[in-house]
Amino acid sequence: MSEPAVQAHSFTFEAVAESIGQARRALASLAASSGACEEDVERVRLAVSEAVSNSVIHGYGMECVGTVTLTATVLDDELRIVVADDGCGFGRARESEGLGLGLAVIAQLCDSLSVVSRSSGGTHLEMRFRLGVALHSTRALSSAGQPVA
Repeated sequence: MSEPAVQAHSFTFEAVAESIGQARRALASLAASSGACEEDVERVRLAVSEAVSNSVIHGYGMECVGTVTLTATVLDDELRIVVADDGCGFGRARESEGLGLGLAVIAQLCDSLSVVSRSSGGTHLEMRFRLGVALHSTRALSSAGQPVA
């Protein structure tokens, strides 16, 4: 029996507002071409938009220069997306005027979420989406971004 084929894709964007839409479109297209139904594509689209927005706004601040790297892996019927930046790290950003709901929204959209501050600086956010499987569970995150039981 042969090993399943893994499709890996990497995208790097400048940490600027215009990149949010570019990342959203790239990952939604990848999800669609990987067999995702329209509901899955919409979940990926919104989750990626929120994650990249967090990197741009909180990781770097609107005045700083940096990059956001997205790595997407498709294996069987699962899409794994990592959003990584070299910004100030999770929980270290200046206060923003947003509602602070981005991570909670992401947690509701994906099947698995982890957020880690990288030792070298920045944040590593990993989302997993089961494609073609209805999302039935509800999730919540603590203020530290960890799932609440």
